[in-house]
Amino acid sequence: MGPLVPAIIGLVVLVGAFVLFAHFYTDVLWFDQLGFSGVFWTETLTKVILFVIGLLLMGAAVWVQLFLAWRNRPVYAPSERADDPMARFEHQVQSARRLAMIAVPLVIGAFAAITLSTGWQTVQLFLHREPFGETDPQFGLDVGFFVTTLPFLKLAIGFVSSVVLFSGLAGIVAHYLFGGIRLQDRGGLHITRAATWQVAVSVALFLVVQGVSFWMAQYDTVLNQSGRVPGALYTDVHAVIPTRTILAIAAIAVAVLFIVGAAMGRWRLPLIGAAMIVVVGIVAGMIYPAAIQQLQVQPSQKSMERQYIQRNIDMTRSAYGLDQVKVEDYDAKTSPEKDALAKDAATTTNIRLLDPSIVSPAFSQIQQQRGYYTFPDTLAVDRYTVDGKTQDTVIAARELNKDAKEPNSSWVNKHITYTHGYGVVAAYGNRVTSSGDPDFMLGNIPSTGVLADDSKYEPRIYFGQNSPEFSVVGGPEGWEPRELDRPASSNGGEDVRNTFSGDGGPSVGTFFNRLAYAVKFSSMDLMLSDAVNEKSQVLYDRDPQARVRAVAPYLTVDSAAYPAIVDGRVKWIVDAYTTSNQYPYSKSQSFGDAVRDSQTNGSAAVQDQFSNQVNYIRNSVKATVDAYDGKVELYSWEPEEPLLKAWQKVFPNTVKPISEMSAELMEHVRYPEDLFKVQRELLGQYHVTNADSFYDGNDAWQVPNDPTATASAAVSPKQPPYYMSLKLPNASNDSFSLTSSYIPQQSGSSNQRNLMYGFLAADGDAGTTAGEKGKSYGQLTLLKLPTQNPVPGPGQAQQNFNSNQNVSTTLNLLGTSGGSAQVIKGNLLNLPVGGGILYVQPVYVKSTGETSYPSLRKVLVSYGNQVGFADTLSEALDQVFKGSSGAQTGEGGTGPSEGGTTTPNQTEQEKLTAALKQAKDAIAEGQEALKNGDFAKYGTAQAKLQKALEAATEADDAIKAASGEAKPSAEASAPASDGAATPSPSASN
Repeated sequence: MGPLVPAIIGLVVLVGAFVLFAHFYTDVLWFDQLGFSGVFWTETLTKVILFVIGLLLMGAAVWVQLFLAWRNRPVYAPSERADDPMARFEHQVQSARRLAMIAVPLVIGAFAAITLSTGWQTVQLFLHREPFGETDPQFGLDVGFFVTTLPFLKLAIGFVSSVVLFSGLAGIVAHYLFGGIRLQDRGGLHITRAATWQVAVSVALFLVVQGVSFWMAQYDTVLNQSGRVPGALYTDVHAVIPTRTILAIAAIAVAVLFIVGAAMGRWRLPLIGAAMIVVVGIVAGMIYPAAIQQLQVQPSQKSMERQYIQRNIDMTRSAYGLDQVKVEDYDAKTSPEKDALAKDAATTTNIRLLDPSIVSPAFSQIQQQRGYYTFPDTLAVDRYTVDGKTQDTVIAARELNKDAKEPNSSWVNKHITYTHGYGVVAAYGNRVTSSGDPDFMLGNIPSTGVLADDSKYEPRIYFGQNSPEFSVVGGPEGWEPRELDRPASSNGGEDVRNTFSGDGGPSVGTFFNRLAYAVKFSSMDLMLSDAVNEKSQVLYDRDPQARVRAVAPYLTVDSAAYPAIVDGRVKWIVDAYTTSNQYPYSKSQSFGDAVRDSQTNGSAAVQDQFSNQVNYIRNSVKATVDAYDGKVELYSWEPEEPLLKAWQKVFPNTVKPISEMSAELMEHVRYPEDLFKVQRELLGQYHVTNADSFYDGNDAWQVPNDPTATASAAVSPKQPPYYMSLKLPNASNDSFSLTSSYIPQQSGSSNQRNLMYGFLAADGDAGTTAGEKGKSYGQLTLLKLPTQNPVPGPGQAQQNFNSNQNVSTTLNLLGTSGGSAQVIKGNLLNLPVGGGILYVQPVYVKSTGETSYPSLRKVLVSYGNQVGFADTLSEALDQVFKGSSGAQTGEGGTGPSEGGTTTPNQTEQEKLTAALKQAKDAIAEGQEALKNGDFAKYGTAQAKLQKALEAATEADDAIKAASGEAKPSAEASAPASDGAATPSPSASN
């Protein structure tokens, strides 16, 4: 039994060591396969070096204190301490001295070393720092000092302070245990001469470090966020900074007194000095600044803080890239005029009718093909050129549904058979089919459409936002394909299978690699399965944003990644930022609070970034992740950005120059959402550039709440920004822009009107030239609307829709037709056209049933207080603009099955004929699906049939109403069988 216990312990230690090694080894393989091994080793070695430095410094300091306490311990005759109970305890402690002299420094040193190693980015950024080329207004230092140097100095001072403190405490405890410090029988304290010197030197060193800390703390004043505005204000400049300088000098002076006191054996003077530091710290550090603020600044704050408020305005606008915002007055009208939109064809032809946050179920029902595929809840918006014309596009990758039953039915299915999604699905943003469904530019399996087909791009999606934990792919030549590639065609036959042929993951062809990954994924099947061969690769960590964060740990990744067909491949485009919270005088804000709105559903890979505080941000990197082989490419979008330049020196050859970006990639680069959200949040306050007006705060704006959000939400979410192609009033060309609006800042107790005060647009067109950024890309334009002629804001526009009798009645009818259909109001777009602000909102109807999905049935439009409501955008616009808007719209499209086109201005009879044809086609499609045993396709056909019948019924009712045979009403439209009451307008919203 004796040898068994050590053997078991040894075995457990070996197993634990191998598990740790397996994780380390697989990380090495992953980074090496991806081509970023330098990043892994630089980060790892930096952490190791800092750990060793921390361990040695802290361990050595503690060991020296323990050694000196032991060497200078007092030696007593046994008779002197015969009755002292501490003597026996000290004897026991001294017997374990050798072990303690090693263990205690190692344990304390290890904790300190772990803490120090977490600051590896701070150290590397300091060692490779780059100047910013601009100075702070208080100290005249380069901004880079505060962003890169000051954090390092604070890290170093904090570590040295902990070394002095913990080693000093260890020395005091050791002296007590070894008898150098003893409590006397009468309550006194006896300290040996050696212990006195050791304690005095430790205290003196600690005071010196605190003196340096006090001195450095004066620079923190320009980073202060607790004042009326961020930065060093009047009280900081005239009271706090001088006080901290005095405290720094006083701390060093008292340190000298402690050394003198130890030499003279008198402690009165140094103790008085230490007490004086505390008193000065309280009086000069707290009471004096408070008195200055209350008695001198508060009565005349506006005039005394003016220059410091101006500093905050200027530095905040610079830190967030707001100093180049183009501000234009827009004298928006509220009275619609005939043909007012005739000159706005560039905008009106691209008005998006598909809401990417609503139409995902339609994509799923029509284009999912099989239950093991899926689409994201919110689709992406991009633009593509078709027949020489740029079209706004709603797009998504058809990914593998890792939560579906089939891929999770067995280990083989989960990791060998179901490995990837298939194809990109895209629809025109500005039009739908005659039945209200998305009009697809690209879809089906194999891919077909005007945008591309399988011969023009690689459709397989191995890397995406919904990929399995890991998949084992690949095989030697002649290997029987085992990966389900795409389902069988409607003509029958077996599903097509494929073998991955790229370089997408580390090899698991060797026994050792398989063992390592079996340990990593806790899967012995990986060792035993006959599907794993000598050419097998393991694909994992497949989320695009997670991959970018792994290879560039210094970047903050945007919460949205979107797929694009680029140079014959599907690539995920990911925006990434260099950020800091150390920019002087700049307002700090929570990254998560700034980017959170009603549609925020960022990848889990970036959720932990939401807690970050930032007061400086740049979109310094554009990244792509290949959906087939997972290859990550980083491009320096802002090559002169100081933080990026510093990190490029840390990790050389990891970021490619912008000159290597292809023309097709440039076409799909867009202005990033998270950056825009952060900027728009600040601009609501910092569009005011005059210090006095800023202080008054009477022109502060805010992003409006989303008027389409559910009323049950605990906190009203902000309205998200929207991508759309538009031409601003004074612009020479249209551009693919990211837009948002502003209303007056609302107070919790007031009932202010929801008026539009500002419209913000960011130019997202990067151009079509390889390696050359478009000159107008990134230009922020702020349209300031008149306050004397109020323009309805989004909330008021939505209220105008909701309170319109015709709208509410019709929506009630739509909501009750065919049972309990649901009316869904889409995103409320606002556009500066026709000399004013135009609101457009698509209205969808979703019937009951598991296979139902929203279809576009109506379009709401408003201009001023005039409301238009019709089947098509052009009809709704004409209603608002006195019978003729003069607008060119992009409506029109094909029916749900391949066939002829319909015009947006069909007669009711034409609509009825088209709907009946669609119903006939859907019946035939369903019968064919049943014949082939394809129940998923049968369900899709039934959904199409339901839509067609609803459209036919509506057209027939309209024909009867026009001929006088019947008049549609709530009573006539409601189901006769249940007698349910018609819901109120709010119930349909």
